[in-house]
Amino acid sequence: MNKAHPTSTPMIGRSLDTRKDPFRPKDDDEEVLGVEIPYLSAIGTLLYLTQCTRPDISFSVNLLARFSSTPTQCHWNGIKNIFRYLKGTIDMGLFFPYIEKIGVTIPVNDINKENVVPYNETPNDILVGFADAGYLSDPHKGRSQTGYVFTIGNTTISWKSTKQTLVATSSNLSEIIALHEAVRECIWLRSIITHIRGASGLSSTTKNPTCIYEDNASCIEQMKVGYIKGDNTKHISPKFFYNQQQQTLLKIQVNQVRSEDNVADLFTKSLPKATFEKHVESIGMRRLSKLP
Repeated sequence: MNKAHPTSTPMIGRSLDTRKDPFRPKDDDEEVLGVEIPYLSAIGTLLYLTQCTRPDISFSVNLLARFSSTPTQCHWNGIKNIFRYLKGTIDMGLFFPYIEKIGVTIPVNDINKENVVPYNETPNDILVGFADAGYLSDPHKGRSQTGYVFTIGNTTISWKSTKQTLVATSSNLSEIIALHEAVRECIWLRSIITHIRGASGLSSTTKNPTCIYEDNASCIEQMKVGYIKGDNTKHISPKFFYNQQQQTLLKIQVNQVRSEDNVADLFTKSLPKATFEKHVESIGMRRLSKLP
């Protein structure tokens, strides 16, 4: 791939038409790649990047990892497209901003004991989450995609892109499942933050509630009122309304955000270039060449 031309996104546009989807399962007349093609090695390498420093390729890697047992040429082309994207963004990574104290910007490497800002006085210690679902992202098996991301100081600290294990019978159900997974992760993150604060001699309680942003209005309304059995909700398992209980116990707020501003879209579907670059910047990824 050294001489390949870089691409602006890790995945080409997809079609939910099962016959036109470039990343469909192997057809009967297609051949499986031979052992000379290092498909599994490429997937392993990309999974390492995805889990450590490159959340921007999470969805594309998760999608192509599903075909590890029977990869075809179209799947291999998708792998090479990701590598072309990485080749053009090799200097990109998660950027953790400077600590600010009374209007003075202090580089993290230059911090000394006199300039250290207490954790509970730093505006960058607020945990914020985004959750979204890609309904029927896998049209071949009728499965949707769960995606969520949590940031502190506008930089990502936790993210996930995975295919849902249940067949969602509506887009509302797929959003509730995604929000359920995000709330579970939020509870774990809050416990870690509480442990770190306590070990550092700070107050172990977080005063501010954690906001999780979701773009589905009906999903948000159902989380506020709890489980109500009716014709529109009887197909939804009551366990997913566990989120409503946690909003009260652990001060988790679910707020609505416009679809175009929901950065969790990055983890549920392939996006156009402009939208993709906007969300990549929103989760705190920066190029070294563009840093001051």
